[in-house]
Formats: sequence, structure tokens, C-alpha cells
Amino acid sequence: METRRNRLSDIMLYLLRAVSILLMISLVLPAFNPARLSALISKDSALLTISLSYTSLKGGFTRAINRGWVEESTITLIFLASVVITLGIAMLSAGCFMTLGKLRFQKLGARLAAIGSAIGMPGLIMLIPAYIAMSQTGNPVKVQPMLPIGIYVLFGLLALNLAISLITAIKLPKPQATDRYEMEPKYQLFLMILPFVILTLVFAYLPLWGWRYAFFNYKPGLGLNEFVGLKWFTFLFENPATRRDIARVITNTLAMSGIGIATSWLPMAFAIFLAEIKSARVSRMVQTFTTIPNFISWVLVYTFAFALFSTEGFVNSMLIDLGIIEKGRNFLMDGDHIWLKMWAWNTWKGLGWSAIIYIAGISGIDQQLYEAATIDGAGRFRKMWNITVPGLIPTFSVLLLLSIAGILSNGMDQYFVFKNSANKTTIEVLDLYVYTLGLGSGGSGNIPLATVVGMLKSIISVTLLFTANRISKLVRGETIV
Repeated sequence: METRRNRLSDIMLYLLRAVSILLMISLVLPAFNPARLSALISKDSALLTISLSYTSLKGGFTRAINRGWVEESTITLIFLASVVITLGIAMLSAGCFMTLGKLRFQKLGARLAAIGSAIGMPGLIMLIPAYIAMSQTGNPVKVQPMLPIGIYVLFGLLALNLAISLITAIKLPKPQATDRYEMEPKYQLFLMILPFVILTLVFAYLPLWGWRYAFFNYKPGLGLNEFVGLKWFTFLFENPATRRDIARVITNTLAMSGIGIATSWLPMAFAIFLAEIKSARVSRMVQTFTTIPNFISWVLVYTFAFALFSTEGFVNSMLIDLGIIEKGRNFLMDGDHIWLKMWAWNTWKGLGWSAIIYIAGISGIDQQLYEAATIDGAGRFRKMWNITVPGLIPTFSVLLLLSIAGILSNGMDQYFVFKNSANKTTIEVLDLYVYTLGLGSGGSGNIPLATVVGMLKSIISVTLLFTANRISKLVRGETIV
């Protein structure tokens, strides 16, 4: 009987977690947004978005409020209802994660999930009077009141979650006096990494939904109405001008990324020499001064470069004072050797920061190896070459594989601020080209074509990652995927 009861409790816990996960997902899915009671609310807005920003919600109703079609109190009611629903789902989500623990945590998690469900359901009910008020507008054609399907879906999920939570709380055995609020280490590690997994999903995988723009004749403000299939894919390769542009920017991208990969050993070498500094004070000072540039934006870096290398900058002033040149020269307007210049600025900015992981790797090398080498008469450079470098090779190999996978993704900030009419053709990399192609001049760019280029870049990067990973397995016998 006890075994059957435990099995039922486990089943109910699995159901509770499954329904809770569906509710968490519904927070970020615009299609199930229960608060979209009017067409004036963007169809791309999720419930979480509305609950976090009253200004963005009200912004879509500015004209309707000014004309008296919608009362501002109605908008406030929608916002408050969204906040209540979000808080309820957040609470039941916390309860869901608590059920990963042992008995006391499971009992508390089930109760918290029930409370969260009970809070979320009145929030959905609050949307009904808001919809009624919206339906009584003086201009229904402009406001377009609607009762979204998300209200029914979320209400059903919350009611189901409430029932499951109550049954689970009842069916779970009563904790003993010796039971504690404990959780297995594997679940603790899972909860520690969960925020980063969520951030990765939101910023790396959720934007993939935007790939659908590649299959439409999209114009900003007009929506996705005209499906054109693979039109923009064929246009990319059939148009001679586009082919030339793609070939040019890929050449620039591969050249600059290639220089970076060829010199990717520099942070490791810098970390090794930094670790050899005997004075801890000097070592910390050098590491601090070489790491600070990483936290400076590229706009400020360009400002610094302009102060140094513009026509009236410090370098020109010094050269004129020394009699080396007669008049100043704007080095930033010079397109010669732009790849090496961009590599130099990028290295100056990121060398110290990139060396941190190698410094951590050096601290993990067994110190007995150095002591044994000292006894055998090895000098400082011999120990560096035979102990430190081999100890860092695995770390270097992993970072090298990731660099190869991201060879087409070298960012756009640096190149955007340094770009000018003299170096435009040689400094424009793929990311900057996609940005320019998508937004164009004054936001009139070709967004579908820019999406196609971005898609192809992502596919090529993933292919390169698996290719490099396969080569690493053949050469070193180790992989990262």
C-alpha cells in the first residue's frame, strides 16, 4: 500500500512539474498572451513583456486614450492583471523547482505551487472587465477588442496545476522529525545553471523565431502578409551586386578572424609571462591595467583613437614638433592595412581579459611538477615550455575550436565606429553588412535579405564547429561536443 502511495505521489509530482513548465513557457510566448485584449497591443508582446513595462503597454493606446476610445484605467487594469498572473506563475515555478528536493521540500513546493495557481487565476478573471470596457469603445474598428485564446489556455493550466498541487500535497507522506530541507547535489547544480540556461534560450534560441522573416516580403509596420518562399535565398545568389558584396565582406571577415585565430596564442603567452612575475603587487597591477580596456565600449575606444591619431591629435602634434612631418595626417581615414589595425585595437582591448582563463588554468597545474623540475635542474623557461604550456594546451584547444566555430561572427561594434568612406570596402565584415543591409539608411533596409544572410552565417558556423570538433577528435582524441 505504501509503495502504491509513493508511486502515485511521484506521478503527481511529474505532472505538477510538466504543467508548471508549460505555464512558464506561456509567459514568453506571444501566441498565448491572455492580456492582448486589443489589436493596439503588439502581437509580438508576451505576457512577461506587458507585466514588466506599463509604458510600452500604454504607448500603443496613446491615440485611443486621447480620442476617448479607451479609458486609461482600463489599461491600468490590464497591466495589474498581467502582474498578478506573472507573480502567480513565478510562485508556482519556485514551487516546481522545490519539488526536486526531498520530502520536506516537495511538500513545501506543492503548497507553493497551489498558492501560485490560486493567485494567477484571479489575475485572469481581472481581464474580463477590462475586455468588457474595451468592447464598449466608441471606435471598435480602430481598437479591435478581442478575447485571446490565452485566457482559456492559461486558466485551464492554472486550474489543472491547482488541482494537481493540492492532490500532491495531500498524498505526500507526512515528514518525520528527522527530515530536513535537503536537495540532492545533482539538483542543486541544475538549479545553479538554470538561470544561464534560461538566458541562453532567451537570447540565443528564442530569436531564431525571427528567421521566418526570410520567407516573407516584410516591410516594417505592415506585418508578415506576403509569403514568398525561397525568393530571397535565390535573390542572394542570382543578383551580381549582392554576390560581389557577399564575397567582399566574407573576405574581410575571414581575413580579420584568421589573423585573430593565428595570434590566439598571445593571451596564453601573456598569462604565462604574467604568472612568472615574482612580485604579487606588480603582477596585480599589470593584470588590472591590461584587463580594464575590456570594459571600455568601442565608442570610447574610438574617441581615444581619435585623440591620438586624428589630424590634430597627439601623435601628429608630436611628429610635427620633432620635425619628422610638416603637416598632420589623419591616420583614421587611411584604409591601408586596416585588417592589421583592427586586429591591433582588438588585441589591446581584449588581451588581458582573454588571459584570465589561462591564469586560472596555470593555478590548477600541480606544483609538484615544478618542484621536481627544479630538483632536476630545469630553468625558468624550460619549466614554462615543458610544464606550463602542455598544461594549458587542453584549454587552448577548446578556445581554438570555439574561435573556429565563430570565425564568421566577429561582431560589428568595432568596425561600425571605425568605418569611414576611406576604409568602408575593407573594414565591412559580415555582421556589419547584415546590420547595414537590414536597417539601411533611415531604417529602409531589406530585412528579409539580411535575415537570409544571418541564417546562412549561423548554419556555416555550426558546420565549422562540428568539422573542427571532428578534426580535434582525430588529432587529439578529445572533443567538446
